[in-house]
Amino acid sequence: MSVTLIGAAVVVFFVIRVVPGNPIAMMLPPGASEEDIARLTAHYGLDKTILEQFWIWLTGVFHGDFGTSISLRQPVMPLVLGRLPATLELAIFALVIAVVIGGAMALTGVRHRETRTETAIDVANGVGLSIPDFLWALILIVLFGVLMPVFHISGRISPSLDLPFVTQFYVFESIVRLRFDLWWDLLKHMFMPALALAIPLAAIISQLLKQSLKETMHLDYVTLSRTKGYSENHVILSEALPNAVLPTLTLIGVQFTFLIGGTVIIERLFSYEGLGNMAIDAVINRDLPLIQGIVIVFALLFTIINLVVDMTYALLNPRLRHA
Repeated sequence: MSVTLIGAAVVVFFVIRVVPGNPIAMMLPPGASEEDIARLTAHYGLDKTILEQFWIWLTGVFHGDFGTSISLRQPVMPLVLGRLPATLELAIFALVIAVVIGGAMALTGVRHRETRTETAIDVANGVGLSIPDFLWALILIVLFGVLMPVFHISGRISPSLDLPFVTQFYVFESIVRLRFDLWWDLLKHMFMPALALAIPLAAIISQLLKQSLKETMHLDYVTLSRTKGYSENHVILSEALPNAVLPTLTLIGVQFTFLIGGTVIIERLFSYEGLGNMAIDAVINRDLPLIQGIVIVFALLFTIINLVVDMTYALLNPRLRHA
């Protein structure tokens, strides 16, 4: 894990410094003097060589100091951690939607295999995979935000509501506080960006799970269950699904990291106040410390998710558990 994080730190630190643009000049008014630019450049340590800057930054990271945001002029880590819960809630909600839709389509396709229903599901999977999530976002905004304004198309929560939150995990805290009015408002704001993220993943889940189920349905123990007189639904859900779901669980874990990465554009389109939206602002403002902090947090998050997926797969797979 440490090697991955150090590699990500090295890559992001040096790559963003070869991109044209002076972050100090961007934060000063047009009439700023050369002395003002030089003073701020020295204040943020940008007058040193790249290797010296990297060593100072890396030393600070090991001590928990990710520097100060150039554009917001606040410590980087509190800014990043303040936006991370919103992105996690959006990604988890999208994952739940994808699993529900993809699982339902896979089970329906297997239950009605070799019929027009399965063909329709295959076509739907193809459409879901062929259209990227940001284009789904634009389609949803036009359909359910403009033509039929059912859901909110911007923000995380209505500004008119009273917010008694202590943490940034608004959804979880609204449930704990029994503030279901806030919970419902949060879901209405999250639904369309989460759905846009979920549709391509749902198609992948549906495709893989349906194929795994179809292969499992031909195994001997499934055939034996049929001969015992069990219904087709019981055979699919109780006999075939537990074994067929293992490859899908691994795929879900891997795709979840891509889903979190996809929140960057989706949050921007819906003006959602998450870490992805902050990342775009940081890039526009050439806020080097903030970009570095966001990338490190994303890298750490991806590493943890992959580790959890591997451990979960080992626990659920009896061949690996008893190896």
